[in-house]
Amino acid sequence: MESLLTALRRTLPFGLLAGAGTTLAIAAMEQAAAMAGRPLGLIPFVTSIVLVLSLPDAAPARPRALIGGHLVASLAGYAVLSVAGHSSLAIAISVGLSAFLMHVTRTMHPPAGIDPLLIVDQQLGFDFLVLVVLPGALALAAFASLWHRLGRRLSG
Repeated sequence: MESLLTALRRTLPFGLLAGAGTTLAIAAMEQAAAMAGRPLGLIPFVTSIVLVLSLPDAAPARPRALIGGHLVASLAGYAVLSVAGHSSLAIAISVGLSAFLMHVTRTMHPPAGIDPLLIVDQQLGFDFLVLVVLPGALALAAFASLWHRLGRRLSG
């Protein structure tokens, strides 16, 4: 029982900080989606937010992976959409291609796998990349960096 309490004392502050940051980031994402007139389901950052705020030291949570992964995955979606069009097979190929490309470019960010699925399934134009994906990834990377600096400062 004592070790459980010790573990809880050690993890609770970071858990609260990660939860609070996730709440703020999701609220901002919902506001941005409403302002852009896009359904929240077409904003591919919920799992990215949880990852970068809860596991900041994990390789897939680092800015290179976050930004690069969303960019590479989206480009894979556009490539497949332009060559194969919209179909269940094209969706599957786009996600598989994005996983391959993120792996070889060392930008593995698993939550970005939703980007090509959305692009092919919804037949989204490049405005999705330019107005949603890239600004969202950049904003999330900046927010996560500031949030974690604040957390380190507060924890001593």
